[in-house]
Amino acid sequence: MSFLLSLCILLLADEVTPSPVEPMLTDAVQLTFASEFHKAGESYFSDDGSRLIYQAVPLPPEGKEPGIHYGMYVSDVVRDSDGRVTGLEKTRCISPTGSANTCGWFFPGRNDRVLFATTTIAPREEDAPGYQRDSGDYRWQFPPEMNIVALDLSEADGTSRAFEPLVTDDKAYLAEGSISPDGRHLLYTSLASGDGDLWVADLQSGTIRALVEADGYDGGPFFSPGGHRITYRSDRRGDDYLQVFVADLKFDETGSIVGIEREYQITNNEHVNWCPFWTRDGRALVYATSQVGHHNYEIFLVDADGGGADRPVRYGTGRRRVTNAPGFDGLPAFSHDGGTIVWTSQRAGDSGSQLWCAGFEIPDQKLSGQSPAGSDGH
Repeated sequence: MSFLLSLCILLLADEVTPSPVEPMLTDAVQLTFASEFHKAGESYFSDDGSRLIYQAVPLPPEGKEPGIHYGMYVSDVVRDSDGRVTGLEKTRCISPTGSANTCGWFFPGRNDRVLFATTTIAPREEDAPGYQRDSGDYRWQFPPEMNIVALDLSEADGTSRAFEPLVTDDKAYLAEGSISPDGRHLLYTSLASGDGDLWVADLQSGTIRALVEADGYDGGPFFSPGGHRITYRSDRRGDDYLQVFVADLKFDETGSIVGIEREYQITNNEHVNWCPFWTRDGRALVYATSQVGHHNYEIFLVDADGGGADRPVRYGTGRRRVTNAPGFDGLPAFSHDGGTIVWTSQRAGDSGSQLWCAGFEIPDQKLSGQSPAGSDGH
């Protein structure tokens, strides 16, 4: 999520040499369209690659204004004979009518069970605390009714939905949830302190504990493919220039997460850096940044280890540009095998952001000596 950002501030860009093409991407295809959705974004594949979960605002009837809240949607993924993604089908809304929703996620190894943050009812305050970009088209709220629930898709038939609460708080916004690869831990953001902190729930034992309580909004957390680290973004300096972090997790003898061992700051600049997501080998991150301008967010790739004797750099010490198109490109995520990237983009030039995907490969990846997929480099 891009929260609490002052996008009217003019930032000084680092020296960047943008590529005239997108060498890491192949066969880019648009998945959602302005004919169906006013805007769509933040999408994630099921582990088997057969389904996609995402948030979207449906196109309103003629003469009506679009809603201000996202609904949660699931679509089946269409592929060609070579396995390339070519589109979506069987799209259905799985969230309650009138509710505000965000941050969907599939349970590991399943394409029929999801979690997402939802108010389940219409938020009481139409002007709940939150953020609105200077263009006015991007608006995000922090409704205190928002909690994280699970749903079996077999029960999301449009007539009855049995939502299972995973974490709840009657007074504070809870969202930005993702689950560890083994399915045991739920990682999420809570505004209970008023500052935005990372929490973790052990779904096996029921234990819930704060994980990152640093100053500033900490959010957008994801487990590494091997489950031993997390990445997130933080407004640690309180200046609205979000930075990307990685942390090693600490476990007890039962395998429950009990804290953070070490934290690494991956970006440290005068830009808004957010929505980091792991590459399949756990050694690099893709993330969105304002490095080339607030009206042209782009996706970059950066090494997740940062150097040192125990963490050798595998993808170089600099940042490498992944996308190169007019308008916003952000919220990147990978398929389970790492071969397909899906992201939110305005490159189509229509009225709002839509979903795109492409084949993904780092050009010199085979020469980098990276660790096996999902190993986290450990």
